[in-house]
Amino acid sequence: MSPAGRAIALSTLVSGTLDILFAMILTAAYGKAIPDMLRYVASGPFPAAIDMGGAGAILGLAVHFALMAIMAAAFVALVRARPVLLDTPLRTGIAYGVVTYFIMNWLVVPLRFDRPLPSKPMAIATQLFAHLLLVGIPFALIAARTLRHGRERAA
Repeated sequence: MSPAGRAIALSTLVSGTLDILFAMILTAAYGKAIPDMLRYVASGPFPAAIDMGGAGAILGLAVHFALMAIMAAAFVALVRARPVLLDTPLRTGIAYGVVTYFIMNWLVVPLRFDRPLPSKPMAIATQLFAHLLLVGIPFALIAARTLRHGRERAA
């Protein structure tokens, strides 16, 4: 597997797992059922998933990791086009986390679910936490290590 492929796969696995575990913890803390949350995730591209029981929950996990893979692939494409971004991985990861927060919460979710933007400070804080610390920063650290190592081997 190429260094870019490794960076995408590892970023997807690490950030996808961190993010879904955080979502599960929040869901349980609010007294809601985790399978319902997962079916809701699946209902984005598959509206019928809401009524699919366990299969809908499994589909929700698959959708979550597919979305994470798309975000990871976009990140890797960005830093391969602009390798200098990996010189400051924390700053790059935070910036990418902010970008993914806005894309998901100001574009994807409102367009698909026709609901308003997160308006409660706690909802905004938890979403920013997830996108910055569980997605953006791990993406950047993994890409910096994986792609830099790949460049060193190629040289």
